[in-house]
Amino acid sequence: MPNPLQLSIVNFKKGSYIIVEGKQRADFFYIIRGGKVQISKEVKVVEEEGGNILGPGDFFGVVSTMSSHSHIETAMALTDVSLIAVHRDQYWLLIEKNAPVALKIIQGFSRKMRYLDEALTRLTFKNTASPETSHLFKVAEYYARQNQYNQAYYAYYKYIQYNPNGEFVDIAKERMAKIQPYAKVINLESSGDNFTRTFPKNTMIFSENEPGNELYIIQKGRVKITKIVDDNEVLLAMLKAGDIFGEMALLENKPRSASAIAYDDVTLLAVNKENFQMMVKNQPQLITRLTQLLADRIWFIYKQLANTLMLDPLGRLYDALMIQLEKNRVPIEPSKSYTFDFGPKELVNMVGFSKERGNQYIRKLFENKKLKLVDNRIFVSDVEEIKKQAEYYWKMERIERARRQSSMKSY
Repeated sequence: MPNPLQLSIVNFKKGSYIIVEGKQRADFFYIIRGGKVQISKEVKVVEEEGGNILGPGDFFGVVSTMSSHSHIETAMALTDVSLIAVHRDQYWLLIEKNAPVALKIIQGFSRKMRYLDEALTRLTFKNTASPETSHLFKVAEYYARQNQYNQAYYAYYKYIQYNPNGEFVDIAKERMAKIQPYAKVINLESSGDNFTRTFPKNTMIFSENEPGNELYIIQKGRVKITKIVDDNEVLLAMLKAGDIFGEMALLENKPRSASAIAYDDVTLLAVNKENFQMMVKNQPQLITRLTQLLADRIWFIYKQLANTLMLDPLGRLYDALMIQLEKNRVPIEPSKSYTFDFGPKELVNMVGFSKERGNQYIRKLFENKKLKLVDNRIFVSDVEEIKKQAEYYWKMERIERARRQSSMKSY
C-alpha cells in the first residue's frame, strides 16, 4: 500500500527566512495558504516575470525540491504566513488527489522556461531569433551551408508548409530539389494516432519556430536540442532515454523555441494535448517525472544566466564545466576523472563565444594539464580541479564587483 498523502501546515512570522539560496538538499516546497512571501536571489540575473512578491495559491521552492539541487532563491515572509509543506516524495500523491495543482505547477514552469530561455539568448547571444515561422527559411539556409541536408530539407519543407505565399518559397523549392538526393527525412507530417515515432540518426524531429502540439518522451537514443543564433548552431541540451521535451509548445500553444535533432537512432513516444490531460489525471508518476525534468532545466538555466555575468572568459568556461558536473550530479571527489559528453566546439557554443574568441580561450583552458581531449570529448583527470577553478573565478568576480560598487559610492 502506498503511503497516504500527509501535508503539513507550517507558519512563519513576518521577517522569517523560509528557504535560503545555496542550501543543499531541498526536501520541501511550499504552497501559500495566507500572507505574502518575497523571493530574492544573491545574483539578480533577470527581472522575475510577474514580480517577486507571492501570495495565496502561489508556490515556491519547487525548482530546487523537484530537481534535487540546491536552492536557487531565498524566500522571506513579508507578513505572517501560513504554508502547506509538500515533501518531494509526496508530490505524485498530491497531484493524484489534485490534478489542477500539477497543471498549475507545470504551466508555471513552462512559462518560466520560455521567459528564462529568451533572457539567456538575449544576454548570451545579444539577440533573439524572430518568433515568426518565416525564420524557418533562415534555419534551412544555415544547415544547407553546413551541408547538413537532412535538417535543411526538413526546415525548407516546413517553411513552405507554414508560409505558402512566403517571399522565399520559390528559392526553398529550388534548394529542396537540389538536396533531395542527399537528404534523409521522415515524419514530415504528423503521424496522427501513431504514438511511437522513430527517427534515424542526424534527422530533425522538429525545428525552432515550427508550430507544435505534441511533447515527446525518449524511449531509446539521444536527442540534441539546438538553436541557430548569429549564424551559429548553439547546443542547449543533450537528452537521453526517459527525458521529456517539446512540452512548452504543447502547454502554451506557441512555436518551438529550439530544434530537436536525433543524435542517435531514436525512438520516441508522442503525447498530444488530449492525451496529456489524461496523463495528468491517470499517470501521476509520469507527471512527477515531467515536473522533475522541467525543474532540472530551470535550475540549469538559472546557473547559465549567472554564468553570463562573469567577466573573465576563461572563468566562464570553467564555470560552464562546473555547471555540467552539478547538472549530471557527478560527485566531486579527490582524483575522480570524468569525460564530458561534448567537445570544445559545444563548450564554446554553451557560453555564446564567437568561434575565434572561443578557440583563443579553449587553448588557455587546455594549458591546464588536468584537462585533455579524448575522442573529441573533454576529459578531466580530477573533477576537484574544475570546482577549484570555478570557485576561484567566482571569488575574483565578487571582489571585482565589490571594488566597482565601492568606487561608484566614492563619487
